Amino acid sequence: MAPELLTKYVFTITARIADVTSAGDIGTGVRRIIPIIGGEVKGEGINGKVLGFGADFQIIRPNELIELEAKYAFETDDGAVVYVENKGIRFGPVDLLERLKRGEPVDPKLIYFRTVPKFETGAEQYRWLMEHIFIGSAARHADRVVIDLHQVL
Repeated sequence: MAPELLTKYVFTITARIADVTSAGDIGTGVRRIIPIIGGEVKGEGINGKVLGFGADFQIIRPNELIELEAKYAFETDDGAVVYVENKGIRFGPVDLLERLKRGEPVDPKLIYFRTVPKFETGAEQYRWLMEHIFIGSAARHADRVVIDLHQVL
């Protein structure tokens, strides 16, 4: 029998975002690009700032299922740089997703927003980020995305 899957909360990434750019309907959905312009990382044993570059590249499918692929980096308080590729989906009632697109507040509990981040760093003290699987539970706000990251044990 395989080991039981357990998770533990490890840290939160708050990524500040800028205005959406749309490339329009590409035939399989609407391509959107959302710049990541900063933010913070807070948790036990890892703290820092989201660097002011990167973006979330999204496709909004016809049923409003949103496929996300964010690429950015953060720098820890002790100077390590960690590259992040975070893929996921956001889905919920169409009227609530429309409100989110307009920048209006929506209770995050009503939207399914989960991600699977992958980390890369040469910093020895953060190699554990590359040696484990993480899942994120996320919430979209008008000016930021907040992701609570859980390590799969």
